[in-house]
Amino acid sequence: MTTAPAAADTISSFFRDTQTMPEDYDLILTGDLGFVGSNSLYELLFAEGFDIRSRHNDCGLMIFDRETQDVHAGGSGCGCCASTLCSKILNDFDNGIFSNILFIPTGALLSATSAEQKKSIPSVAHLVQIKKK
Repeated sequence: MTTAPAAADTISSFFRDTQTMPEDYDLILTGDLGFVGSNSLYELLFAEGFDIRSRHNDCGLMIFDRETQDVHAGGSGCGCCASTLCSKILNDFDNGIFSNILFIPTGALLSATSAEQKKSIPSVAHLVQIKKK
């Protein structure tokens, strides 16, 4: 399961609505897609005409070390996003490293019974642009 389709739809809709491209942003930050979901995101967006690889990072990939930790596909989207944004990213923003960020937290809409139903699990992604004036 991945929330990449929700993230791809949100990001591509934003680019079309604002008539912008990935190069217009210092950072496009998702969370938590992990390694598998990030690759899916690249494929889905590339099919829409957008290549975000040079601007993208994922909160889960920033927090976890895939070489030394057994994290499989990642961690909690809300936990990874909150901790990464509030610690590293906003600090970098304040220090002038970034001035225009797209922040796209993702999440799966799970319940205690939805996983047992063996149906697709809906997911959500919302986008916040953080920009210096």
